[in-house]
Amino acid sequence: MKHETYKKLASAALGKAKADLVIRNCKLVDVFTGEIVESAIGVKDGVIIGVSKSYHGKEEIDLGGAYIAPGFIDAHLHLESTMVSPAELIATAASYGTTTFIVDPHEAANVSGADGIRYILDQTEKSQANVFVMMPSCVPATDIDDNGCMIAANDMYPFVGDPRILGLGEVMDDDAVINGDPRMFAKFALFEHQVIDGHAPFLPNRMLSAYKLAGVDTDHEASSFEYALEEVRRGIHVHVREGSAAHNVEDIVRGIVESGIDTEHFSFCTDDKHIEDILRDGHIGCNVRKAVALGLDPFKAIKMATINTAKCYGLKHLGAIAPGYQADFVVFDNMKDFNIQDVYFKGKRIDRFAPVRVKRCPSALKHTVNINKVSAEDFVLPVRSNSTHVIGMQPKQIVTSDIVKSFKKTDNFVPHDGYLKIAAVERHKNSGKIGVAVAEGYGIKGGAIASSVSHDSHNIIVIGDSDEDMAVAVNEIARVQGGYTVVENGKVFKTLPLPIMGLMTDVNFEEVNEIVRAMKEKAYSMGVSKEVDPFITLSFMALTVIPELRITPRGLFQTNAESKRFIK
Repeated sequence: MKHETYKKLASAALGKAKADLVIRNCKLVDVFTGEIVESAIGVKDGVIIGVSKSYHGKEEIDLGGAYIAPGFIDAHLHLESTMVSPAELIATAASYGTTTFIVDPHEAANVSGADGIRYILDQTEKSQANVFVMMPSCVPATDIDDNGCMIAANDMYPFVGDPRILGLGEVMDDDAVINGDPRMFAKFALFEHQVIDGHAPFLPNRMLSAYKLAGVDTDHEASSFEYALEEVRRGIHVHVREGSAAHNVEDIVRGIVESGIDTEHFSFCTDDKHIEDILRDGHIGCNVRKAVALGLDPFKAIKMATINTAKCYGLKHLGAIAPGYQADFVVFDNMKDFNIQDVYFKGKRIDRFAPVRVKRCPSALKHTVNINKVSAEDFVLPVRSNSTHVIGMQPKQIVTSDIVKSFKKTDNFVPHDGYLKIAAVERHKNSGKIGVAVAEGYGIKGGAIASSVSHDSHNIIVIGDSDEDMAVAVNEIARVQGGYTVVENGKVFKTLPLPIMGLMTDVNFEEVNEIVRAMKEKAYSMGVSKEVDPFITLSFMALTVIPELRITPRGLFQTNAESKRFIK
């Protein structure tokens, strides 16, 4: 802290001057001692000057005995995956108690490169929350991906030293790390004194050790307690994820409770959470509430949502209510339900109903879908072998299984008995690449669903039981320059345009929420399993760094610890 700043704050801390704000009659959650302290909090210039009933302020607020904790921190998320503009998402999630966001903009980078990263930084600069960024490490995610741009170590130099960039984003090319690829280690070198986020689902023990040895600090891909435990034992900080598609809190927290292990190296994140799910369930507060319901001590849950994450990323001024910390608070009614009453950012109450100012998007970022019109013939899938690999979609997970089935040999596979066609259409460079495969576990009948949100390359992904409907859906996505669409019996039921890089909309969240709600209801009425998010789950079926089968514009790809190959 600068000397002049200290002198000004210390005057109020010592009682020589009034604080700007004093919050009285509150039950303070102390993340250092695990106590509930009934006291008052003094704030000056957005900073906590002390905790004492003796403070007096220019403004004083009586909480009537409510609980107050540090503002929650989302340890890892992709703003692009929420569909709405970054400013809109931040404002919405902040009203539910999350005051700090550690963002990885690799979705935008995979479509628009450095311009996509700058868009995220620019759009969140004036947000009523702390928004930090991790530099995307894998653009593209792997060498076999067909994305829009490439970011090498040299391209990262302009961003190094930016105070809002905390380190290197999730390193999902684990092969490059484990095999010592010099291109990857050039990126590691740029951020060796900052945090390096990982992305390491299901690595065998020795590979996981090598991955950590390279310098990886965190991971958010643990879907079981057993794997999370192996990571923490190696010094990897685990972000426990609860988003719209991946729901990992139950398994991991249940294991923590049953084993009684220390939780210092665990945090919470959402990764990818749609705005309608935030409006229904909350944001990081949802993770806290679920963890406590599973038997986790409320203090441990709150620490996982606050100080643990702050320490992990070196945010010394965040995560606690104590002198010198930023005055970010969440006020709630009890230590079980965590019903949010108020949220404060830098000592100012957040107006949950204030309009959000969204900056204009550069026009170049609104024209990113570049394909020729497709036809039903583009989705022909011959069956020539005695065995066919089928993508087995898993309820409430983003992992898939490799199901080997014997189908009747034919010039074109016809979906039946729950087996559908799934395809990825390259949309950045109009290469004409289209990969087609069989999927099971989604359930749609009489139509198709398509999206330009398909991690991480964000080509157009489509699933359906009719080649004709799949073609209609893909052409609709091209017409609106990105989005989600539902097609039934040859006709478009409804489309949500996502014109910003084919990932986000520039309309308000109420409108988005209503459109998505109607589209989801339609998808479920057409047979999509209620255990599947029709859009988010589909978007992960192209992610080539998650086991076991994925669809890409080049074809069906198998990815696990033993094999990474295209299946003919």
